[in-house]
Amino acid sequence: MRKWGIVALCAALGGCVTNAETVQFRPSNPQQQALMRDGQAALVSRQKTSLVLIRPASRQVRANGRPVFVVAINNLSKNPAEFRVAQIEATQHANGSDFAMQVVTYEMLVQEEKSRQVAAAIFTGLAAAGNAYGASQAGNGYYTTPSGRTGTFYSPTAAAIAQGNANAQNEAMIASTVEAGQRNMAVLEQAVIKDNTLMPGEWYGGQLHLAPPVASDGGGPKTYTIVITVGSDRHVIDIAQGPAGA
Repeated sequence: MRKWGIVALCAALGGCVTNAETVQFRPSNPQQQALMRDGQAALVSRQKTSLVLIRPASRQVRANGRPVFVVAINNLSKNPAEFRVAQIEATQHANGSDFAMQVVTYEMLVQEEKSRQVAAAIFTGLAAAGNAYGASQAGNGYYTTPSGRTGTFYSPTAAAIAQGNANAQNEAMIASTVEAGQRNMAVLEQAVIKDNTLMPGEWYGGQLHLAPPVASDGGGPKTYTIVITVGSDRHVIDIAQGPAGA
């Protein structure tokens, strides 16, 4: 259960959300129970050989953002149980039809982070080049004498000071960019749910990211279903997502 708390905290620290929506769970059978965990909606689903707990990873979700859930799984059987992310199904019910919702896997999130890091490196490189160019011009100056005569001069001392400052700024920017990328990768590695074999009695959990649900006609709640398969058990979880305070 320790990981349940860790991954929930990772997402909860994301800050405030504008255009916010909240999530409610709708028990679909007697083996499910809706409850509150630390002021947040949650659901417990029990099947023959497994138990699943699920709750939103943050108190509010951006209206057009990806819903993220914290999922905790317990193997109740006396045998190992297989959990595979590829077996998770997500379906939105909108306007009388059903639409598949993409499960955003750990590998997809890592690729997105790598692309973000490439873009950040480009911007950092441009900023560093600008600093270096500015420093290279710092020793050059212009003068005007009382008689009106003008000319140019070069100060090696001013150039050296400017170059030193630029180098320090560039090193700090590059280090910050690298550290942010490494930190983001570490959070993904620790937080996002992945394939796992659960030993008897073992708990396993992590964040489950989904593609944003589309808005429903009339502005009603967005309803969708997540099916989490653990071994031979299928946990069918019905969800309603709507404006906060509605």
